[in-house]
Amino acid sequence: MSGDFGQEWDRERTGSADQQMGMRLNDAPAGPLAPDGSGEFASTPAQKKAAAGTLETELEPNTLKAAKHADAATNTAQKSFAGWDTAAGLKKVADTWDQQVKTLMGRLAAEKNALRGASGLFVRNDTGLGDQLRASQSKLNTL
Repeated sequence: MSGDFGQEWDRERTGSADQQMGMRLNDAPAGPLAPDGSGEFASTPAQKKAAAGTLETELEPNTLKAAKHADAATNTAQKSFAGWDTAAGLKKVADTWDQQVKTLMGRLAAEKNALRGASGLFVRNDTGLGDQLRASQSKLNTL
């Protein structure tokens, strides 16, 4: 097995030595902005706004509705088993469920707020950097 590694390492080392190295100052490689490397953001501000709207108008209300439905069914079952160990088990399950729903609702709200803030953050960041670059005086300007 170690011989296989040595042979592969030699091939890689030889291959990299054959590659021509260079630097271009007027271009940059495609960055991590988009999965396809196009240099464009993977989503637009409108898409972020639509996703936040879906979280607010569909996911949050439907999650609460499902949680209330489960609570009602569990409470009915718990009353039916009053005095049995099953009732105590159902109470524990209901408490765990309620905590998980609370956590999920917090996560949905955080994602919604992050989506709404992301576009503004990018614009403010770009504007701020542009202002800094325009305000700085380079010694290259006097050449």
